[in-house]
Amino acid sequence: MEVTFYGAVREVTGSMHVITANSDKIMLDCGMFQGRRKDSEQKNKEFPFDPKSIINLILSHAHIDHSGRIPLLVKNGFTGRIFCTRATADACTFLLADSAHIQESDANYLNYKTLRNALLSKSKGKSKNNKKSEIAAMLKHEGNKLNVEKITELIKENDLEHIEPLYTIEDAQNSLGYFDRYPYRVPFEIGQDTTCTLFEAGHILGSAVSLIKIKENGRVFRLCYTGDIGRYDKPIIKNPCALFPEEDKNIDLLIMESTYGDREHEAMEDLRPQLKKIINDTVARGGSIVIPAFAFGRTQELLYIIHELYHGGEVPRIPVYVDSPLATNITKVFGEHPEVYSDETVKAFLSIGDNPFAFKELKFVASVDESMVLMRDNTPHIVLAASGMCEAGRVLHHLRYKMHNPKNTILLVGFMAQNTLGRRIHDQGLEYEKSGRKGEPPLLKLLNKEYPLKAHVLKLGGFSAHGDKNEMLRFLKESKLKIKQIAVVHGEEEQSIAFADFLSKNGYSTMIPEPGKTLKLT
Repeated sequence: MEVTFYGAVREVTGSMHVITANSDKIMLDCGMFQGRRKDSEQKNKEFPFDPKSIINLILSHAHIDHSGRIPLLVKNGFTGRIFCTRATADACTFLLADSAHIQESDANYLNYKTLRNALLSKSKGKSKNNKKSEIAAMLKHEGNKLNVEKITELIKENDLEHIEPLYTIEDAQNSLGYFDRYPYRVPFEIGQDTTCTLFEAGHILGSAVSLIKIKENGRVFRLCYTGDIGRYDKPIIKNPCALFPEEDKNIDLLIMESTYGDREHEAMEDLRPQLKKIINDTVARGGSIVIPAFAFGRTQELLYIIHELYHGGEVPRIPVYVDSPLATNITKVFGEHPEVYSDETVKAFLSIGDNPFAFKELKFVASVDESMVLMRDNTPHIVLAASGMCEAGRVLHHLRYKMHNPKNTILLVGFMAQNTLGRRIHDQGLEYEKSGRKGEPPLLKLLNKEYPLKAHVLKLGGFSAHGDKNEMLRFLKESKLKIKQIAVVHGEEEQSIAFADFLSKNGYSTMIPEPGKTLKLT
């Protein structure tokens, strides 16, 4: 038996590993690489093996860095089954379609730019602005919508490179027919003399730790794949599993994430009182709160805590808007899976017949027209909108209308990567707050115009879906798994190295694989 580590090895994205046993090849996740366009584009296009050789795939959870290349795998010849929890399969229905839409939109825009630049270089005798206007009129229709058919036709005529999306919406929809849904703690067959059982990972709705049992050459191997391990005492879902069958606790290899292998998070119990203060202070100023939030997980956790605050009469019950089509669909998935809720959620809401994701002040914004009306609303309200790092989507327009008013609050609840608008709001906004809001506010450019950042910028930490180093160690200790070796993956190299060292000091045998490395178990 052997395991080859192909993705999320000394980096965070692109989770993908392959188990070879009894002549079967079984995949663990099929994630998309994310990062610099050129680097990730090349990694995503090709698999380092023949997709037809994979008999089945185990999907730990629905996040795109774990699931995002499934449509491409199917498109390239995979004919096996994709095993996951019911909630994960339902979330993938929307997440994979959204990813495909992004792939198609990016390809269409790049083709437009290629053609426009080629046509501009051929145009003579006119000003540059006039040339651009004429070309835009030819290549766009229905306002500002790209005329994809015309662009494709002209690219072919001009013998230019036509960029294809990684996969299409049709490819994403086709891949959904390969999913098999399983509840936690129910073993199922995934290959010859090979079974898998899923346990709660506590990361996001439906996330799972996979315990794989393989009989080969007269002995039994047990391999455990954590996927992403969540935090403890989070809203909505259960903690990472601590109860594994006694007969399956001897683990030959644990493949474990290390995203925050050298970090310690803020306490989860601090989130509610902090959010309570932010809402009360903002409403007292007569302002609104704009929250850039990821559609899957972060939005639903915020809704849950706001509902709790409303339920307890701790804050004014101002309107709450979810202005993201994807977040709206994912919130419905959350509402359809009460079987994975924590005991606290059941006690707080289900036991009294209440839905944690439905209260009278909550409204889901469907159309762009509705969103435009909301942007201009100056009465106190809360709006959660995508994207989480403020790089695209409807949140940009809410910021455009709200950021120059000191009554309002921009609440940051997630990681902001370097070179994103969210990071600039984070760095400059928090620095302005730290100075006591003295002097001129920082100017930030968005949608090709500069705006003064007069709104209060606040950060609410502790929302990470990944456990920190102590929480991941807690999972190991409480599970009482007897582990021969831990392969540390899914972390930037410095995080993986730090976490492997941390585990070693706590008595565990660790290794950090290199990309493409094969580990044989004997």
